Amino acid sequence: MPISERKDPDLTIIIPVLDEDESIPELVDRIRSVCDGAGFSFNVWFVDDGSNDDSWDVIETMHERDARFAGLKLRRNYGKSAALALGFERADGKYVVTMDGDLQDDPAEIPGLIALLETGYDLVSGWKKKRHDPFTKTVPSRFFNFVTRRITGIPLHDFNCGLKAYRREVVKSVRLHGELHRYIPLLAAWQGYTRITEKVVQHHSRKHGRTKFGLERYLRGFLDLLTVSFMTRFASRPMHFFGSLGTLAFIGGILISLWISYDKMIHGNPIGDRPLLLLGVMLILVGVQMFSVGLIGQMIVLPRMERLDAIQIAGELAPDGRESLES
Repeated sequence: MPISERKDPDLTIIIPVLDEDESIPELVDRIRSVCDGAGFSFNVWFVDDGSNDDSWDVIETMHERDARFAGLKLRRNYGKSAALALGFERADGKYVVTMDGDLQDDPAEIPGLIALLETGYDLVSGWKKKRHDPFTKTVPSRFFNFVTRRITGIPLHDFNCGLKAYRREVVKSVRLHGELHRYIPLLAAWQGYTRITEKVVQHHSRKHGRTKFGLERYLRGFLDLLTVSFMTRFASRPMHFFGSLGTLAFIGGILISLWISYDKMIHGNPIGDRPLLLLGVMLILVGVQMFSVGLIGQMIVLPRMERLDAIQIAGELAPDGRESLES
């Protein structure tokens, strides 16, 4: 069939795997049963993120049996965000589903996720309301999700759930690196895809192998949360962030300086050996520096924002009302 006549599938499923050779065959059978039963045309990309077991050999065997199941192999372990980004590049389905390869995510949830997308949502995130994990994972996860909800303003209960469904244009618009896969809903909302919801999904106990994540991921996740929160809120207006902090520091330093000057003139107290003098001078200097950083940042982003304004004025927005600009 000519490329121009080729029809895109209804669904692309992206599954990052790391040492999951025992789980892949059963996962393939479940996905095939669910998608065929629901009448979806589909393809699946297994992204082997540097496995040290026989995962790649199993993926190749699955592909030989059913060409709808294909694989991408990374030379070493780059992390889940890199694996998902690679899968997003290859996604050609109308809808895109991501899930983990350890059988804890249930393929039977896929039709329900797609049904919500068809009602108009851009992104549907799974919520593992009842988790089959040890408390060393569930308690930190609940605290992490609580903090993330408060900072981002997105009311999801389980940001880290690997089972999510998207419209294809959403995954094509987000840029993943580091550990940002946890914050795809926030990155999507930043691009204008704000119709986000969640669905309670079944979570299963791990059948094979062991978890690949430790508690250190929450520290990395928190640092990434600060990064992505800054980028989504202040990337186009850094002066608002640095300028506000600089102004507060500068005013604080001036008030301290005025106070110790008043104390010297009225009460005759010496100021040369007072810690308040050093604090006041330091706050003034920090305020000037922060304000300068914000001004330089604003000058850097100004050309990009002017280009975006020009595109909007010229009416050259994408068909769905959004324009994706390369950084």
